[in-house]
Amino acid sequence: MRGPGFRGPARTPTVAVMADVPNLPDNPQDDIEAYVGLAQQDAEEQARGRGWTTVRSLPPGAIITMEYLAGRLNFEVKDGTVHRTWQG
Repeated sequence: MRGPGFRGPARTPTVAVMADVPNLPDNPQDDIEAYVGLAQQDAEEQARGRGWTTVRSLPPGAIITMEYLAGRLNFEVKDGTVHRTWQG
C-alpha cells in the first residue's frame, strides 16, 4: 500500500552487496573487575597501560551512547572510586 508521499513504481535496489565488515581490534586480555575499588586516576592509567585505547569514566546513572566500541573500557565512578566496569 502506498501513502500520499510515494510516486511511481517500486524500484530495484541499486546496491548489489553490502561492504565487508572491517577487522576490528580485539580487546586487551585483562581482568576488568580488578579495577573495581581503585581510585579513578589509578584505574585510568592502568587501563591505558594494559592496552585499552579508550577509557571512559562516568558518574552513576549517566546518560551515554550504547554503541559497542572495541578497545573501550568504561568505568562507573562514584566519589573518585571505580564501582563498576564494562567493555565497549
